[in-house]
Amino acid sequence: MGAQYFGADSENGDRIDDPSEDALFMMISDLNDSDNTFVVVQPDEDDPAWFASVAVLDEGGYEIVRRDTVRSEHEVITETSINDIARDLTIWIAGRDFPGRPTRQVTDF
Repeated sequence: MGAQYFGADSENGDRIDDPSEDALFMMISDLNDSDNTFVVVQPDEDDPAWFASVAVLDEGGYEIVRRDTVRSEHEVITETSINDIARDLTIWIAGRDFPGRPTRQVTDF
């Protein structure tokens, strides 16, 4: 069974469907500068409207790219804290559009 909404794939072939913040943390922690240099997170569809990637930098730390063509967003940042990267990606991903995902309903009490 594939991802319901999105998946995370690393260069070494690891894949996690609909990863949690903890799963993203583990995937990023497994990155190195020789044979597993990046993780890409994107919807599980043919022509995804958004993606995020995390890549190891030669000088240390990570480069994070977030792109959403629907919202005309393209951001490239560097970060050293895997905790911050996983948390920020989880928040960013939660704000993306997913076909078939129930919409949030806000009710005034």
